[in-house]
Amino acid sequence: MIEWASPWWLLGILPALLVPWWGRGPRLRHASVAAIAQGRSLRTALAWVPRALGSAALVLICVALARPQLVDRERIVDSEGIDIMLVLDTSGSMEAEDYTLNGRPASRLEVAKEVIADFVAGRPNDRIGLVVFGEEAFTQVPLTLDHDALIEILRQVVLGVAGRRATALGDAMAVAGARLKDLDAPSKVMILLTDGRNNAGQVPPLEAAEAARALGIRVYTVGIGTTGGGGLRGFFTGRGGDLDEKTLQAIARITNARYFRADDTQALRDVYATIDQLERSTAEAREFVHTEERYHGWLIGGLLLLALQLLLGETWLRRLP
Repeated sequence: MIEWASPWWLLGILPALLVPWWGRGPRLRHASVAAIAQGRSLRTALAWVPRALGSAALVLICVALARPQLVDRERIVDSEGIDIMLVLDTSGSMEAEDYTLNGRPASRLEVAKEVIADFVAGRPNDRIGLVVFGEEAFTQVPLTLDHDALIEILRQVVLGVAGRRATALGDAMAVAGARLKDLDAPSKVMILLTDGRNNAGQVPPLEAAEAARALGIRVYTVGIGTTGGGGLRGFFTGRGGDLDEKTLQAIARITNARYFRADDTQALRDVYATIDQLERSTAEAREFVHTEERYHGWLIGGLLLLALQLLLGETWLRRLP
C-alpha cells in the first residue's frame, strides 16, 4: 500500500505547474530580421519546451518531497482473545420498522445488522461467529478472525433466512454453545438479540442457559422492539409485547451475564458499547511496519528534466532577452 510521509508537498503541484510560465517579459521570437524573413522554424515552434520541462521537473520534485512509501503492515497476535458468538433473530417480527437509521425508518433487523457490524469492527483480535435463527437455527459464520468477511456476510443476512413464523431461541443458544464448547479461550461469550419469545425448536431456553453456564459461556441477552410495535412491510406483526423479557433476564442471570433492553437505535448502540466494555479482549498483538521509500525515481526524473531544460534553454532553444 502506498502512503505519503510528507503529503503536504503535494499541494505544491499546482504552483509548480505555473511558476515556470510566470515572470516572463516580452521576448524576441527571432534573433534577426533575416530570421523573421525566413518565417516560422522548428526552433520557434518548440520555444515552449523549456518551460514545459521546468513545470514537469518541479511537479516530479514535489512528488519526491512528499516521499511516497510502500508500506506493509504485519500484525502478529501473541495471545488469544475472547471467543464471541453473535446470535441474531431473523424471524418475521424483525421486519417491524420501529427504529431509525440515518434519519429514516428502518427495520429491527436492518438496525441490528448495522450496530453488530460496528461492534465486530471494533474487536480485531477476537474470534467472532454468527448464528441466525427463526423457526430453525444454524451457523451462518463459524468463529473467525476474518472480520471483513464476517461483516460482509452479516450485511447479506435477510429476513426469514431461518424461517419467519416462529422463534427457536433455545435451539439458537444450543447451536452457538456447540461452536464454543471445545475451544480453549480465556473467555467465551454469546450475545443473543431477539424481539420475541421461544415458540419453536427442541431445546428449552433455560436448559440451554444451564448448559452454557456449565461450559463457562456467558450469555448477554438483548431485547429489542418498541412498545408500540412500528410499521410493517409484510404480513407478520412485531409488537413489543411479544418480547419475553423474563426468560431473557433468566438466561443472563444463570450465565452470570446481563440483560439489556433497547427500544431505539441509540439505545441498541449503547448496549453493544457496554458489552464491549464489559468483555475487554485479552489478546496481545504486535504490529510490524515495513517501509520502502519510493521517492528516488521521482527525484531522479525531476532532476533529469531540470537539467534538460537548462541544456536546451542555453543552447538550441535559447531565447534572447
